[in-house]
Amino acid sequence: MHRFGLLGKNISYSFSPGYFRDKFKREGIQDCVYQIFDLPGLEEFPKLMDQYPDLRGLNVTIPYKEAILPYLNHLDPEAKSIGAVNTIRMAEDGLIGYNTDVLGFKDSLEPLLRPWDQSALVLGTGGASKAVAHGLKQLGISFRLVSRNPRPGQFHYSELNNKTLEAHSILINCTPLGTYPDVQSAPPIPYNVLNKNHLLYDLIYNPEQTTFLKRGAEIGARTKNGLEMLQLQADASWELWNR
Repeated sequence: MHRFGLLGKNISYSFSPGYFRDKFKREGIQDCVYQIFDLPGLEEFPKLMDQYPDLRGLNVTIPYKEAILPYLNHLDPEAKSIGAVNTIRMAEDGLIGYNTDVLGFKDSLEPLLRPWDQSALVLGTGGASKAVAHGLKQLGISFRLVSRNPRPGQFHYSELNNKTLEAHSILINCTPLGTYPDVQSAPPIPYNVLNKNHLLYDLIYNPEQTTFLKRGAEIGARTKNGLEMLQLQADASWELWNR
């Protein structure tokens, strides 16, 4: 039996087990299982590896995409450049970290872009935002990070106003705000100054339409949730695990 899974914290809502269960059934794969590994802290990770010697691969999600790095033996060059991983492959020479979020994000965003989409605001500064920033660079789109505790060169949420939103037509939510079950929450941006030329992209996929996306849709902005990104990155992870 080959075992795969999702590593994270408080992730019982995750789409991934169902996606891979359907994939295994659809493709007649009978010797694989995919499960959730919900750890309260990464100090439990070595114990997890000892407990499941048949593990062949892991996806990594909030809040461990950066914190997992010291536990890995090798990093794919792109994952090293990003500074975060969402995929781990168990190889003969140890654990190798990759980042397939970049591919998933870039390939799901690109069809939505319009000629005026030249600059983005990335809401949040965690591991997911690092992959998004990397993908934006590859697409040639400039961006600024937005944080509650900004570093030099980043915006604080209180700095977002009509001028900043006019200068950035793409808004990408990389925070967990709005994730089930806290579906009423949303990033604190001035939604009243959004217009139909904006594109709101939310990495969250549960619920299907977050408050962030709903507020954008109400004024005619383009909106997209993170489901396709998740599907694309999951397929890319599967290819890495089965090299």
